[in-house]
Amino acid sequence: MNSGRGTLLQDRFGRRIDYLRLSVTDRCDLRCVYCMADDMRFLPHAEVLSLEELYQVAAGFVRLGVNKIRLTGGEPLVRRGILTLIERLGQLPAELVLTTNGTQLPQMAHELASCGVRRLNISLDSLRGDRFRELTRNGSLDRVLAGIEAARSSGFTRVKLNTVVLRGRNEDEVLDLVDFARRASLDISFIEEMPLGQITEHDRGESFCSSDNLRELISSRYPLYPSTERTGGPSRYYRMAGSDTRIGFISPHSHNFCGECNRVRVTVEGRLLLCLGNEHSVDLREIVRRYPGDVGRLERTIMAAMAIKPERHEFKLDAEPQILRFMSMTGG
Repeated sequence: MNSGRGTLLQDRFGRRIDYLRLSVTDRCDLRCVYCMADDMRFLPHAEVLSLEELYQVAAGFVRLGVNKIRLTGGEPLVRRGILTLIERLGQLPAELVLTTNGTQLPQMAHELASCGVRRLNISLDSLRGDRFRELTRNGSLDRVLAGIEAARSSGFTRVKLNTVVLRGRNEDEVLDLVDFARRASLDISFIEEMPLGQITEHDRGESFCSSDNLRELISSRYPLYPSTERTGGPSRYYRMAGSDTRIGFISPHSHNFCGECNRVRVTVEGRLLLCLGNEHSVDLREIVRRYPGDVGRLERTIMAAMAIKPERHEFKLDAEPQILRFMSMTGG
């Protein structure tokens, strides 16, 4: 058990793991084109971790020194009873943050803040209603904008927008999104699409927009200054004069960030994924169900898994995806 000496989780490359991304559902009320198939099939109830099992896993990681937990999905806020889990997680000695598509925030933002969620990431890929519906296949931009406004007034430490940029689909809105973030005093990160799952909506190679190109575009209106600020994730932040907004870039292709990886993921069916872009994993569901209450066995299993964390992903835009699970199955 960790006794205040920092994380006990270290991989064979010397990287210390202090950040857990915990998926609480594979289900979502949107069908974003880069995240899942239109006719997505979801896991049967018996195959997903219960709320109690999710808590046990999270608490095990915290005992081993993890100091940041991000709840992901699918869309985490569509999970029935999710606020009871969030309230318990909020009492652990770790920063609790959440990634959401924003649709449930109009009625849930204030309660999330009161339950201990410190920061929110909200997906927003377009400010045009028709385009937003096209990218999400069925989403309402007005509802997400209302969710963003509810989040702004709920007392979170920071609220950040996440935008996946696709050439030919929304790259012409990058400056509009920066202006929106500046007006609302929000941070924003622009993300290079990750090749997870088979998609038919677009060719990933042709739709790729590099962070370098986006940074050059934004600098044409707002000169960007590198920042040393970090939030524990892969975003590299920049500042602009006259604004508190931070501009982040997540660049798995153009600027591989694997050398500093401090993260692991647990999918909702209990797979401990050691890398977003590889299939190295350990079944934690078997441990918590075969040995209920055996926290020592769970912790030893987690610690032993660090030995198979790979050095880096091997994402390739010009090849068939090697990882067939969709982002919604992976957990944000």
